[in-house]
Amino acid sequence: MRLLASMLVLATLPAVAQVTGQNVQSNANGTYTITTGTQLVVETVIVKDKKGNSIDGLTAKDFTVTEDGVTQTIRFCEHQELPQTPNPLPVTPADKEDITIYKRLANSQIASEKQSNVKYKDRRLLALYFDMTAMPAADQMRALAAAQKFIRTQMTSSDLIALLRYQGGSVDVLQDFTDDRNRLLSVIETLVVGEGQEFAEAADDASASDTGAAFGQDDSEFNVFNTDRQLSALQTAAKMLSFLNERKSLIYFASGLRLNGVDNQAQLHATIDAAIRAGVSFWPIDARGLVAEAPLGDATQGSPGNIGMYSGTAAQAITANFQQSQDTLYALAGDTGGKALFDNNDLTRGIVQAQQAVSNYYILGYYTTNPTQDGRFRRIKISVSPELGAALDYRQGYYADKQFNKFTSVDKERQLEDALMLGDPITELTISIEINYFQLNRAEYFVPIVVKIPGRELALAKRGGAEHTLIDFIGEIKDNYGGTTVTNLRDNVNIKLSDATALELAKRPIEYDAGFTLLPGKYTIKFLARDDETGRIGTYQTTFTIPNLNKELKRVPISSVVLSSQRVDLKDALYNAVKAKDQGKEAAVNPLVQNGQKLIPSVTRVFSRSRDLLVYLQAYEGAAGAQPLAAYVTFLNAQTKVYESQPILVTPQPDSRLGMTPLTFSIPLKSLAPGEYDCQVTVLDPSGQKGTFWEAPIKIVP
Repeated sequence: MRLLASMLVLATLPAVAQVTGQNVQSNANGTYTITTGTQLVVETVIVKDKKGNSIDGLTAKDFTVTEDGVTQTIRFCEHQELPQTPNPLPVTPADKEDITIYKRLANSQIASEKQSNVKYKDRRLLALYFDMTAMPAADQMRALAAAQKFIRTQMTSSDLIALLRYQGGSVDVLQDFTDDRNRLLSVIETLVVGEGQEFAEAADDASASDTGAAFGQDDSEFNVFNTDRQLSALQTAAKMLSFLNERKSLIYFASGLRLNGVDNQAQLHATIDAAIRAGVSFWPIDARGLVAEAPLGDATQGSPGNIGMYSGTAAQAITANFQQSQDTLYALAGDTGGKALFDNNDLTRGIVQAQQAVSNYYILGYYTTNPTQDGRFRRIKISVSPELGAALDYRQGYYADKQFNKFTSVDKERQLEDALMLGDPITELTISIEINYFQLNRAEYFVPIVVKIPGRELALAKRGGAEHTLIDFIGEIKDNYGGTTVTNLRDNVNIKLSDATALELAKRPIEYDAGFTLLPGKYTIKFLARDDETGRIGTYQTTFTIPNLNKELKRVPISSVVLSSQRVDLKDALYNAVKAKDQGKEAAVNPLVQNGQKLIPSVTRVFSRSRDLLVYLQAYEGAAGAQPLAAYVTFLNAQTKVYESQPILVTPQPDSRLGMTPLTFSIPLKSLAPGEYDCQVTVLDPSGQKGTFWEAPIKIVP
């Protein structure tokens, strides 16, 4: 854990630190201010002998600490004595227990402690974290029952428990660390099973209330990114616990946590790094317990009803989805020093594992000799006298804090470039990217990207009588095979808004467009956006593949499929951050720009029933000559076809060497009920007896 301390002293004290301020005359009167900064690093170290027993009685003189090879001076050393064998307190049977119901008011923070003060000496800190959005009602009941059982029968005299809940977009501290079992049980009794299940659409306008909670994100545009929000909430919980020097264990109750491909990698990395920096270990518990999954799904969903139920594809998909939902929990535990509990109906066992893992340990604190706030990784090495023959377990390093505001223009540029190179992603802004590809010739592909940022997360400034927002962009694309940078981007846009459009910014996203020319291959893109008014940065990182469509012989080769709900004039795109000077160049190569109008891809794939769904793609069938291609769009709900468009016949453009065939659909959504669907695009070549199928999930809202 890393903390920052500042103090102000009068000029009459000895000048022992760097002085910052402005020059004054020698005879000027006034009070001088000296500002000093110290960065305290706290490490928890478990020291055991060859038999696995704890070694007690060590002092600061017995330890040696280095940071990046530089020896550090240990300022304090505290020994925490915790019983390894459970010693439950006498508990009244649950059926005879009279629980006093306390008035519960959720807080937004855990009570902190002073830097060099150990507030909870000889106490074990266990934080029970209930992700109510990720658990159905039955799993919520099992999780709460397991917590109650542990509190009644497994707590020891050294245990302190805090209760945290993630629900409705915020992390609430229901109860700070306490050993009052009656209070803990009463708080759990007040929780309503079924509340917060899944994400609900929430208003994001001037009528929305400010709860003052520690976590919140834009709901209107990014409700679909549930996983990012769950991971970001975990990151917030870890930061809450960072103000305590002791070793902390966060027991995370959830019904799995599934990543959406590689789209959540940056947030997963940031959450794990925040936990490591805060000295928090995650102990995930799969609240589903031991699941006997039916091959084609249980009664909560309809039968697949397609060929997949006969070929085994449907059963494999169900198994894969279940395993992937546990893989994320395993990664959270493994990377932070915890252990996940899977496939066990006794959920209390997971809490006991976290309890028994924290035995006697030492708390070491030192002020780092490297005060630079560059966000880079600092490697720590701790050792004791070789004569002890001890085995040490401790955090191997931490990421330094990052400060990207209060810089000159040169410093800001350098810091933005450094942020691109950091191993610790910055997720202060929510951003998302859609990457598409279209074949230009036999060798090259045009790759347009669309970046979306919720407007409400950007700061507006008054300059020149108008409101505006300034955004910096930087990104690079690397070849996964050679690791070399094949192209990069550095841009900034200053969007001026009228009073009317500035008010709408709270409910609409800002979009930024860019395009690259790439060869077929596998690439990694890392893209950063910074709000220049506040210095807040968002990171998006993912891998993508550009296929070689020239080698596609069994299917009709097609480009990416773009889903949209609007086509606008380039000059009227108020929320499009592409520069005016680039519009002409963009229109020449970007297939999404036609006749002075641009198709705006929907990154989140959430569509309103009040607008038609626009579908655009290109097919490449040079060998087919002038033979037309047939295509249609289908909507599926739980493997049941609810809509299918009329097939269209389109002839390849005669002047195209690739036999490029543009396919455009406009699908009315008024007749479809709000909900989640699978959108399927089918392209057929009757002459070559070939076809291609593309499918992706979408969400329709009122």
